[in-house]
Amino acid sequence: MEQDAIQRAAEQLADSLIKQKLMAVTAESCTGGGIAQVLTEIPGSSRWFERGFVSYSNEAKQELLGVNVATLEAHGAVSEETALEMARGAVAHSRGHVSVAVTGIAGPDGGTPDKPVGTVWIAWGQKLGYAEAQCFLFEGDRHAVRQQTILAALQGLNDRLQ
Repeated sequence: MEQDAIQRAAEQLADSLIKQKLMAVTAESCTGGGIAQVLTEIPGSSRWFERGFVSYSNEAKQELLGVNVATLEAHGAVSEETALEMARGAVAHSRGHVSVAVTGIAGPDGGTPDKPVGTVWIAWGQKLGYAEAQCFLFEGDRHAVRQQTILAALQGLNDRLQ
C-alpha cells in the first residue's frame, strides 16, 4: 500500500516538474538514495531529475553539500539546521531548481531520548536559497521508517510545487 502511495507521489512530482520546467535534486542521508531511486524508476526522469547526493556521513554532508562543521557540532546531523543546510547545498551544488533533503535515525539503534529511532528531519529548498524543514517521528522498523520518509519527502515537495 505504501509503495503505491510512493509511486503516485513520484508520478505527481514528475508531472509538476515537467509542467513548471524545473529540475529536482535530492540530498539523502537515512534513505540512502531511496528517493532518487524511486524518481529515476520513472521513464524520462532525466528531463526533470538533475542529481542525487547520498551524504550518509558527516564528512559527506560537509564535502558534497557544504554543511558547516559548526552546525553539525552544535545541532547534530539529525536536526533542522542540518536538514536546511543540506537542502540549500543540494541546489547550490547542482543545476537543480528545487531540492528535498532528509536526515534521520532509521534504526534499529542510534536513537536517544531526545532523538528516538524514527526521528527524521525533511527539508525542501529552492534555487534562490529559501528552505523550510519539518520534523517527523515515524514508527516501525528500519524499512518502514525509510519508506515513510520517502513518501513524506515526495508529498512535501509536491505540496510546495502546487
